[in-house]
Amino acid sequence: MLEDLKLRVMNVAKQAQREGLCKHKSGNFSARDDETGLVVITPTSVDREDLVVPDMIVMDLEANVVENLTGLRPTSESLMHLKIYETRSDVKAVAHTHSMYATVFAILEKPVPAVVYEIANLNCSKARIPVAPYGRPGTPALAETIVEPCRESDVFLLQGHGAVAVDETNIEEAYLKACYIEELSELYHHALTATGGAEPKSFPPEELQKWEYPKEIKFPNA
Repeated sequence: MLEDLKLRVMNVAKQAQREGLCKHKSGNFSARDDETGLVVITPTSVDREDLVVPDMIVMDLEANVVENLTGLRPTSESLMHLKIYETRSDVKAVAHTHSMYATVFAILEKPVPAVVYEIANLNCSKARIPVAPYGRPGTPALAETIVEPCRESDVFLLQGHGAVAVDETNIEEAYLKACYIEELSELYHHALTATGGAEPKSFPPEELQKWEYPKEIKFPNA
């Protein structure tokens, strides 16, 4: 069932581990199938390098396990993933990482401002990566904390926990956004260090909303 989607989610999970965004079995990934509405999600407590396609789990939006061929349990963060799909019907994929710099700001409960213009690609309506308030991992309470930040932005932090990115197209794009969270967080950290803790300049929301592909570029068949 959903073998291609399983493969894609598994490959992204392995990539996140190789690239250091998820260490020691942390983090989790999911994608929603357009036709069935079912969700493919990573299992709990498994080294991603050991994953094979049959290990990937299929759930419905009511948290029922529809398929787990190797008997593994879905990630304990499944409720958070499902709440995101409930909150944002446009979302097709979720990437939850524990990357270093992003988690530092999650610990500090400090939103990451738009210190570079590239944040415009992350659908941050308030020109920041917001922080969801604390909820114990794996609980319905945590799932509820993500509702407002998920409506505000495609990327957000979980207080004392990690980072989340969502995407309207696929799991690869959700993971790319998770990578951007870490890069932006690292840049912000270095900027604060360089200024002795003084806030660097950042872009306001209205400036980020003005970006468009340059109309001066002309194509032969246009």
